[in-house]
Amino acid sequence: MCMSNRFDILKFHPNTAWRSSCYEWLMLYLCLGALLILSGLASGIQASEQAVSSDSAAGSSEIIAAGKIEGPYTLRSAIYPGTERQYWLYVPAQYIQDKPACCIVVQDGLGLAEQWQLPKTLDTLIHSKEIPVMIGVFVSPGVVPAARPDAQPRFNRSFEYDSLGDTYVRFLLQELLPDVATRYNISNDPNDRAIAGASSGGICAFNAAWQRPEAFRRVLSTIGTFVGLRGGHEFPMLIRKTEPKPLRVFLQDGSQDLNIYAGNWWIANQDVLSALQWAGYAVRHTWTDGGGHDSTQAATVIPDALRWLWSGYPTPVTVGDITASERRVDVLIPGADWQQISSGHEAIEAITCNASGVIFFSDSKAGRIYRMGDDNKTRVFKDIGTRVSSMRFGADEKLYVCKDSKKIVRLDSDGNEEIVVEVQRCSRLVTLPQGFYFSDDAQNKLYWSTYKGQLQEVLSLQSRPISMMPSPDQASLNLIVADQPSTLHCMINQDFTLSHLQRFGHLHLPYLEASSGATAMVVDDQGRTYVASTLGIQVLDPLGRVNLILNKPSYTPVSGLVIGGPLRDMLYVTDGQNVYARKLKIKGVDSYTAPISLPKPRL
Repeated sequence: MCMSNRFDILKFHPNTAWRSSCYEWLMLYLCLGALLILSGLASGIQASEQAVSSDSAAGSSEIIAAGKIEGPYTLRSAIYPGTERQYWLYVPAQYIQDKPACCIVVQDGLGLAEQWQLPKTLDTLIHSKEIPVMIGVFVSPGVVPAARPDAQPRFNRSFEYDSLGDTYVRFLLQELLPDVATRYNISNDPNDRAIAGASSGGICAFNAAWQRPEAFRRVLSTIGTFVGLRGGHEFPMLIRKTEPKPLRVFLQDGSQDLNIYAGNWWIANQDVLSALQWAGYAVRHTWTDGGGHDSTQAATVIPDALRWLWSGYPTPVTVGDITASERRVDVLIPGADWQQISSGHEAIEAITCNASGVIFFSDSKAGRIYRMGDDNKTRVFKDIGTRVSSMRFGADEKLYVCKDSKKIVRLDSDGNEEIVVEVQRCSRLVTLPQGFYFSDDAQNKLYWSTYKGQLQEVLSLQSRPISMMPSPDQASLNLIVADQPSTLHCMINQDFTLSHLQRFGHLHLPYLEASSGATAMVVDDQGRTYVASTLGIQVLDPLGRVNLILNKPSYTPVSGLVIGGPLRDMLYVTDGQNVYARKLKIKGVDSYTAPISLPKPRL
């Protein structure tokens, strides 16, 4: 929701009109300054120091050094092409150039910061050491100037602030903060950064930290627009489903906030609070009986909000209590995060494990298959000399490999190679006790082969097959195909043909994308499916519903995943160059051994 004020009008107006407005406001400020001087108040606002009582009962007072406001600085963006915006800096008197300062990024520029009385509050709290020394970055939303003076510019505020996805936080990290860093020494530590905003700026602040918790850890949202303007109404659901992130969040709203076509702000903020509490986040809130969609109430709570957001500093903000609520898919282990166990590879495509849980993976550019020992050291298993797009162990405990996209070979424990089938095209395979399925991603078809190489076509698809995995009871086959928002599901017949194909697993999509970006899948012994996607590793129950989204170990797309390790309780993933692992409360299952019975799923 656009929270209009006269500062916004001033900073949005391009070129001549903008300069004219600046002049008018400058005259107004000068007039106000003169009035303040006449009233004897100007010395308390304009001077470099201001007197504030620190112990009124004792009658003593101390001098609080006031920070300075610099700007506006003009910034043009490549991430938001054609946009221009301004930002201002608050620089505390205690700032020392040689020491990286914390920072707080506030949306809607100096106008909102002054409505919140933020510069004065920062002066006071920095002086009392209740918050660390920090630079305030007050940034306006972008505007694309019109080509004609009688035409409207493009106002980018709602697009930048209300949208989900990582575009805005990339603008902050790649364009705004580097520009600020040319002037002042600001810390790159996420624990040293806060982000804040009101209305659309409030959801913007939360979304930026949500997308990049390695960049921002402390969030202040007042009258946040968590409603259906551009997808913000999805946040309560995403908060509940997504593995908790290391964030500390303060929310403010009132019972008379907006209730319009996009939703009810008051109810939406309560939904966000409920979700954060359920997921175990460090969160506090202030609700006001009767407060509306303005900054009146926010200005009164900003000091306490900042005190809490920065309490305990410099102790890092960490993930909250992941056991705060019972999860139907309860696989997380407190403190068990991703660990990098192999790195420096060129193009890892395939990863699998044998019956003992030993990990094997291929690097197609290097033309090698690697084996990971019990000591987590990577050793060359076979120098195969070409691309390996997929591999799985078979019922004979040999490794079946899609080699050079034209043949399927099997390797014994010494790496000796035997051709099983030669075909026009093969890209992915998965094994069962009686044989294996493999895909032809040129003709969008699936084939069944016995271990003796007897072939039959079993399914024709409309899109390129990317990954497949049978259920633990081997009654059905889960599929990922290109450019689809869901997984596919079909039944395995007694002759291994496939029938009753339908869309089945509901996947969450990246903002404004038509596809989940799914690349690989694996199942556990409870029939849960783990799908590597753009948003993370989505964990689906046997009925095809996402219960949990695990954070990925990096922002690079996952190219493969498998459940391995001696106890089969380690989830291994690859991102092309690295292999990561983390311990979960799960147990892997081998598709090439006897089927296992599954419990009836909860409705």
